Amino acid sequence: TLEKNAPIRDGTWSTMEIELINEKAHFITTKPVIYLVNISQSDFIRKKNKWLKKILDWINAHGGGTMIPFSVEFESTLWKHKDSPTERDTFLNETKSQSALPKIITQGYSQLGLIYYFTAGDKEVRCWTVRQGCLAPQAAGVIHSDFERGFIKAEVVAYADFVALCGGKKGMAAIKDAGKYRQEGKTYVVQDGDIIHFQFNVTNQKKK
Repeated sequence: TLEKNAPIRDGTWSTMEIELINEKAHFITTKPVIYLVNISQSDFIRKKNKWLKKILDWINAHGGGTMIPFSVEFESTLWKHKDSPTERDTFLNETKSQSALPKIITQGYSQLGLIYYFTAGDKEVRCWTVRQGCLAPQAAGVIHSDFERGFIKAEVVAYADFVALCGGKKGMAAIKDAGKYRQEGKTYVVQDGDIIHFQFNVTNQKKK
């Protein structure tokens, strides 16, 4: 594969081979790649740049990958308006453009096989990152090892259901009325954007 100048990630490998490659070799071409192409603010606003097609052709000829055009100049200008929502909105409306950072972050999560879930209380809302396919107890363990060790159940609400039913208001009353407030056990696979309340119980081991 290397002699063909092809990335290791594009090969067909068994589970055992993947474990061996990751443990012994640490090839950089096993890692997913996102190409961020910095262009001028004017090109970003008009969504045109003469080099983008050539860069994309090169990427495709060298193992492929996701290409995201963005503009440091545009993002810097937008950042200057961070303390004035009115000025920020005016700038975005005038340029008919949006920051590329959300797309970069979302694509980065996707390429790395990551998702996130939320915990929410009266004082704060927290976002926690886990791998795709993570089970509820392991997701709880990201908060604290005791949550995983004493896991009982997870009370789960899908983010889309919360937005659709609660209309930006606090509380889960509308969710419960609609039957969208679920109780899940140890085999539940956490979904991207889940809002989760964990129940757990950790007792001290008896002294011998």
